[in-house]
Amino acid sequence: MKKWTRWEDWVAIAAGAVAMLSTLFVPPMGASVALMLVLGALLIISGVVNLAAPGMVAMEYIQAALGALLILSPWMGGYADAMTFGAAWMSWICGAVALVVALLAVRPSMQAHHDAVPH
Repeated sequence: MKKWTRWEDWVAIAAGAVAMLSTLFVPPMGASVALMLVLGALLIISGVVNLAAPGMVAMEYIQAALGALLILSPWMGGYADAMTFGAAWMSWICGAVALVVALLAVRPSMQAHHDAVPH
């Protein structure tokens, strides 16, 4: 598998960027700004690492965990107001996208790791 070509990692990077940039447009509630900035930045970093080294299976699981944390962050940060389209919905959507693409990338990553390890 070639470096810098996996669409799943590019989508995870985009989800992290959207989570970070949405803090500029949605009204802040609770700890939404801090959680969305930190988890979005970590998603971007994990996506770049996955693009640079496509055979690191553990990094796919870390990326999935970051997506799950972004989904849970509205409840952890006290901004889970489902009545308006705001920080909570952005966290849920970006986290779900990151989680799904990370899980889709696990099998190809395992295959790349298996092909790279000499037998």
